[in-house]
Amino acid sequence: MSAADLAQWVSRRFQAVLFDFDGTLVNSTSAVERSWRQWVHEFGVEAAALRHGVPVIETVNAVIDPDRRPEALARIRQLELGATDGIVLAPGGRDALAGLDDHTCAIVTSCDRDLFEKRRGLFEGLTVPSVTITRTEVEHGKPDPEPWLAAAERLHVDPRECLVVEDSEAGLVSGKAAGCA
Repeated sequence: MSAADLAQWVSRRFQAVLFDFDGTLVNSTSAVERSWRQWVHEFGVEAAALRHGVPVIETVNAVIDPDRRPEALARIRQLELGATDGIVLAPGGRDALAGLDDHTCAIVTSCDRDLFEKRRGLFEGLTVPSVTITRTEVEHGKPDPEPWLAAAERLHVDPRECLVVEDSEAGLVSGKAAGCA
């Protein structure tokens, strides 16, 4: 079954499909890991303290003293915006998005708006739904349910009628807490 066929099958069973971006539609793992390796080296943080799929601000707040947070946030933002080598579309990512109607599909990402737009811009002709929820648009990021709830609300659908497609534990916990499948 092709990604487009799967998308059509899913859309007949759910009112909306909500996709994570990094790790789900695009493979940015190598770029993200390079950025964070450099950052932990510069700030003396244990790599084990980092949490996959959680917004940068929550990670920084959890591991950096308050007086160093502005500097740490600015630096990881700089590193991530500059790390584009190795970011590729995930297999089936383009087809999955193309196979769904714009009003039944959204992207929900832990990236802030600037980082999402930078990474999205790497893929010429990529169909992106008009509803995209980034960390910039919500008060609480994953694992809080707010991002998924915001996407469902913008699509005018009940969260219980949404399928979440996600690669991280934080995102899955978040989607389940929102009432999504």
